[in-house]
Amino acid sequence: MSPTEDEITGWFARQRQLSPATILIGIGDDMAQIAVGQGASVLITTDMLLDGTHFDLRTATLQQVGYKSMAASLSDCAAMATIPLAAVAAVALPAGFSEQQLKELHAGIMFAADKYDCPLVGGDITSWRGRGPFAICVSMLSKPGNSPPVRRNGAKVGDAVCVTGSLGGSGRGRHLEFEPRVREALKITACVTLHAMMDLSDGLSSDLNRICNQSGVGALVHAAAVPVSQDAKLAADPLSAALNDGEDFELLFTLSAEQWAKLEQTWDDPVPITRIGAITNTGRMQIRMPDGRINGLEPHGYEHLRRG
Repeated sequence: MSPTEDEITGWFARQRQLSPATILIGIGDDMAQIAVGQGASVLITTDMLLDGTHFDLRTATLQQVGYKSMAASLSDCAAMATIPLAAVAAVALPAGFSEQQLKELHAGIMFAADKYDCPLVGGDITSWRGRGPFAICVSMLSKPGNSPPVRRNGAKVGDAVCVTGSLGGSGRGRHLEFEPRVREALKITACVTLHAMMDLSDGLSSDLNRICNQSGVGALVHAAAVPVSQDAKLAADPLSAALNDGEDFELLFTLSAEQWAKLEQTWDDPVPITRIGAITNTGRMQIRMPDGRINGLEPHGYEHLRRG
């Protein structure tokens, strides 16, 4: 049986002890943080996107693919409330990929780069000699924003669990056109203190499980409070879509009840924030159904190392 992404990531982290004086945040968060001297630091992330997995070039345009490749890494910056600085992109091109196609891809990358003030400063281009799929990898640097970078491991019992936007149905096209919540993350952290945060790339059920595991806590989600997107409402099971579809790229975060009350009262942004539950001391993820039943909430979101 193949290991899960979280299992293999944990194994990687145990193979080498990193100096906490230099590597302020290592493997396991949305970005790593490296000290660069005199109290300054830089954060880094990288994301590989594959044709047939993260998009389908039979239906997606190259501009959409370029945009998504940058936006996914920008979402990692949002996940820790950091400010994007610059990016590099590497592409593996199928045989026969034309100059015009490369320019279309570049246009999508630059649209995201300009929109979020994160210049593309370099990269690499290579091509397959034989048959091979299109792949693109964006690596991005950022710097701390209004607060120290928000990690996944700080959730506390009694915290409110919140999300931005609406969830589910990304496969209907939203996964190519989402807005990374960079601005919203910085606005939230300028207003209140967060205990934990990440972006919803693999699905609420899987990503909340990561926060719970790394924080040593449980969570109780209220099904009736989960903001189901219009696209997810078209699914056979809208709630399951909202919990498990993934690639929402919204923010999932926890904060004290007092801080949530302050945020709820002052939040005036067009992007809504919804309290969907609370952090508990059970060590388990649970969901309260509309009829009052409390069920276990299993992580059934996207698994990167799943075969088939």
